[in-house]
Amino acid sequence: MATFDLRIGTAGWSIPTAVADRFAGEGSHLERYARVMNAAEINTSFHRPHKRTTYERWAASTPDGFRFSAKVPRLLTHDQRLADPEEVVDRFAGEAAGLGAKLAVVLVQLPPSLKFDEALAAAFFDALQARIDAPVACEPRHADWFTSDTDAWLADRRIARVAADPARPPGADKPGGWRGLTYLRLHGSPRMYYSAYSPAVLAETARTLRDEAAKAPTWCVFDNTAGSAALSDALTVRAATGEEP
Repeated sequence: MATFDLRIGTAGWSIPTAVADRFAGEGSHLERYARVMNAAEINTSFHRPHKRTTYERWAASTPDGFRFSAKVPRLLTHDQRLADPEEVVDRFAGEAAGLGAKLAVVLVQLPPSLKFDEALAAAFFDALQARIDAPVACEPRHADWFTSDTDAWLADRRIARVAADPARPPGADKPGGWRGLTYLRLHGSPRMYYSAYSPAVLAETARTLRDEAAKAPTWCVFDNTAGSAALSDALTVRAATGEEP
């Protein structure tokens, strides 16, 4: 068993027909999902804002020990490209506060074309961390973010660098930055968002998670949801880590 929190879940909480028997009973998809899994990544917040009451309803629909990560809006990361963050961060922070203590991680995914700019990144992360009292995990996708200097900068700022699969650029499949949190995002391979992972890869993922959770709180989110593989893969890894409820 993990020394620290080990959270395994999916992006969203859809329940495909293939595994529906594992999530039997009454209630919404989230209520059924949360009776089995211990975490979920809110990915829809990337695409559109949600009312605070929506976050409150999600929190109320889950057991006390359940936790969410919430993805910051693409308006910040992709449209504004981290510039002038205050207004959007204020809005997002106010909305996501509806999760209360169940907001465990704030996820920042950057566009592949966004290079590391220290002044820009500092202003953005300062604004985010000043308004939301939860650890930050950042998924950069430009090679600039994977230098030793940038890794040290992230660590100093207490920002965990996401380990992502597929690894684009090379090295992106390894966690970095602040090591007080490990956050894996598995998007599906070889076809992103669609492909299920092989039994061998899932077994290796489980071993990695056990190792990481011996050192720090650890999350593993399956994002291969388009082909309905995510929840099955998450269940397999959860069983292999001994973290089943």
